[in-house]
Amino acid sequence: MNHDLVIIGAGPGGYIAAIRAAQLGLNVACIEKERMLGGTCLRVGCIPSKALLESSELYKEVEHSFKDRGINVGSLSLDLEKMLSQKDRTVKTMGGGIDSLFKKNKITRYSGHAMITAPGKVRVDDGKEVTELEAKHILIATGSQPSTLPGIELDGDRVGTSTEALTYQQVPKHLVVIGGGVIGLELGAVWSRLGAKVTVLEYLDRILPTTDMEIANEAKKIFEKQGIEFQLGCRVTGVKANKKTCDVEIADGKAIRCDRVLVAVGRRPNTDQLGLENVGIEVDKRGFIPVNDHFETSVKGVYAIGDVIGGAMLAHKAEEEGVAFAERLVTGYGHINYDTIPSVAYTNPEIAAVGKTEEQLKEAGIEYNKGSFPFLANGRARAMGQTEGRVKMLADKQTDRVLGVHILGPRAGDLIAECAVAMEFGASSEDIARCCHAHPTLAEAVKEAALAVDKRALNF
Repeated sequence: MNHDLVIIGAGPGGYIAAIRAAQLGLNVACIEKERMLGGTCLRVGCIPSKALLESSELYKEVEHSFKDRGINVGSLSLDLEKMLSQKDRTVKTMGGGIDSLFKKNKITRYSGHAMITAPGKVRVDDGKEVTELEAKHILIATGSQPSTLPGIELDGDRVGTSTEALTYQQVPKHLVVIGGGVIGLELGAVWSRLGAKVTVLEYLDRILPTTDMEIANEAKKIFEKQGIEFQLGCRVTGVKANKKTCDVEIADGKAIRCDRVLVAVGRRPNTDQLGLENVGIEVDKRGFIPVNDHFETSVKGVYAIGDVIGGAMLAHKAEEEGVAFAERLVTGYGHINYDTIPSVAYTNPEIAAVGKTEEQLKEAGIEYNKGSFPFLANGRARAMGQTEGRVKMLADKQTDRVLGVHILGPRAGDLIAECAVAMEFGASSEDIARCCHAHPTLAEAVKEAALAVDKRALNF
């Protein structure tokens, strides 16, 4: 079968690249080995975890917050099976939506394992038959998978990754999370809200290593008040799975006994068994595929995007790369600004950021002004009863151009969009401060933080 473009992988990067390329007139094929389209993000990542986060947050609110508002709901009980079922329905519905988009855009789907056999040639093996494809252009968008540590054997049950943590059939009595990054904290929060004792073990002396330090430290204090325990500077040397318990072994410390272990120590690219060696593509020491600014590998006609090329392992980063790739392929121009890609941790409160952290600016020797505004002084946050956290804005000292925004607080993931757009257009803190924001809204905290850059916040 001949196509203009063959894409390996139907995750956020792959399926979005397929749609955009098809919109631009290419004959596009997409290969996916899993039954459901959407990749890790949809099947066992972003979407199911957010469904559980939302459900567990509602459960916690009913348990603790409703009575303060004069809402009496009677006895409260958890139906975990139904909660997991709602999560699965959400995933299934969205997966079906991508199927419909493929049909709408006349994208040919192939199911099975893909291997590049030569330049312009891809073999698809579905376990029953082999299909040979030819294309002028091949795009690798195979994503990533959870990493583990030496001494830790994943058994897919008591010792598992985020995939298993999305499907526990019972609330753990004691869940140990190895890794204090976004994935570990999000899923730790889910099970903590539902009644588990949660202990987070982190090798570094801080949580959320890519987050602005001031924001990360404030978040840790909030999570501790919620009942999550942290052990920082903690090196895990092994995990022993027993029949009903696990023992987590720690260097220079006493082992921790628990009934579930979630290993959340990062992700590694899916670059094995793709046939890269057949065309002479060499991965780097971490397994990533080197590409140039236009997503071209060392082999003409073979490209890569998303988690397999490194950088921020975020679904929306892969999507933007997919669009930029397709548009450049067809029109000769495609661009992505990596300085304005937002990130969000869907904890409670949420943590969102775009641009540089204060530590990065100091390391680069860039002089800056800082404005900060607490949600405690925001009318809408007070009405919601969610006053923890703040908006922090960093602007160039000479030009006032916004260099970074960091938000810890309610709906931070939605609020950060305004800041990303402003930064994409090169806005100054003065530009944001001069824009009228509706009252009472959480977004007023962004305006006030912009005012605070010039030390003229009005409500704090």
